[in-house]
Amino acid sequence: MEFPNRKESMLTDLLKPEIEELIAKRAWGELKDGLSSWHSAEVADLLLSIDRQDRVLLYRVLPRDFAADVFAEFDQDDSESLLESLTDAETRELLEDLSPDDRTALLEELPAEVTRKLLSMLSPSDLKEARLLLGYPEDSVGRLMTPDFISVKEDWTVAQTLSHIRKYGKDSETLYRIYVRDEKGKLIDDIMLRNLILADEKEKISSLMDYNVVSIPASHDQEEAVRYMDKYDVMALPVVDSQGKLLGIVTFDDVMDVHAEEVTEDFQKLGGVNPVDQAYLSASVPKMIMKRFPWLLALVLVNFLTAGVIDFYSDVTLAVVALASFIPLLIGTAGNSGTQSATLIIRGLAVGEVRTKDLPKILRKELSVGLSLGVIFGLVTYLRGMFEGQDKLDLALVISLTMLVLVVWANLIGAVLPIILAKLKLDPAVISSPLIATLIDVTGILIYYNIAIYILNL
Repeated sequence: MEFPNRKESMLTDLLKPEIEELIAKRAWGELKDGLSSWHSAEVADLLLSIDRQDRVLLYRVLPRDFAADVFAEFDQDDSESLLESLTDAETRELLEDLSPDDRTALLEELPAEVTRKLLSMLSPSDLKEARLLLGYPEDSVGRLMTPDFISVKEDWTVAQTLSHIRKYGKDSETLYRIYVRDEKGKLIDDIMLRNLILADEKEKISSLMDYNVVSIPASHDQEEAVRYMDKYDVMALPVVDSQGKLLGIVTFDDVMDVHAEEVTEDFQKLGGVNPVDQAYLSASVPKMIMKRFPWLLALVLVNFLTAGVIDFYSDVTLAVVALASFIPLLIGTAGNSGTQSATLIIRGLAVGEVRTKDLPKILRKELSVGLSLGVIFGLVTYLRGMFEGQDKLDLALVISLTMLVLVVWANLIGAVLPIILAKLKLDPAVISSPLIATLIDVTGILIYYNIAIYILNL
């Protein structure tokens, strides 16, 4: 069987029947030669689309280095499932071939007893490396970095440097930038490979340096690496310790995985769901219930307050029955406005566009936006209130004034609460849409009925 060019078709969609036929025929040589020319991500998709038994057989025929690249594409559940099907010898080879950062990601996600078993299979040097990386705090840059990089000395010539790269470059995660360290191992600069190639071979490395290197401490949160790469437009970041010694590098592909995970987590929190640490379809129903139940229970309890407030003003409602019919309109509009503000601020905090010290500016802006929107929707609701029964002008005034106050109030709540949480070193995303809406429900009812009492002389 001849495998078509990968640009002509998608492997999983077009070749799956042929692959299954070759597996049935045990044509391992043909499978090995054909699949090795494809991207590791596509082969991973194919493996996940076939029966588990065939998946293991097909994985075993892949070239050793390529098999490690394919394994790195799996998520936690799929990785653990495949490991259970491999022999100890196969697992040992896989761990040896995985890059240090991918190996760390695998070990930190597995159950403790499985991790201990896998650590016992590592060579002394790999075990030392794995323990070093796992020793950094969870979600820190240190867990994400790889110690596979190329570094040189500033007194080397370009010729010496290029010779060093040729000798050791195959083990480096990336050759995009070459890092310069002093005698004590401190990072002093980085040089783009292009500049090295174009320089005269007799030149010293020091003559190519501008001492303008960007690095990130190993103890920083992984989200900081996302911001650094976005701000400085680099494909890799050198990672240093508190003394400035170069420990490793963080590459773009690993940072993008972190970014995707953080965005997913923030979306889940904004929806009032505790973060689900696996794919939606692979999560069990009991797990999904437990992830969603706490927030829903909390919101139900808070809504008891709303019901209590409405009951407290029941005499006002009986006096002017029309007041009750406008509650969904007023509270719904205010809740949506508050959620919009919160979403903008939370996203601004996440990407570094907004900082806690910007609170005065944020309040001024949200006050202006809230007043403008409040006036517009206040006029709309005033016109609607004019068609409502007796005392329609007074009722229209109550509704329009409440709309103005609630929209301004909701904007301020949505903007301030995430800032307060960020100041307290808490995750602003927990100010989710349901929570903001519920808070506005309670306060909005209080504001509405008190304005009605004052204007309607109830």
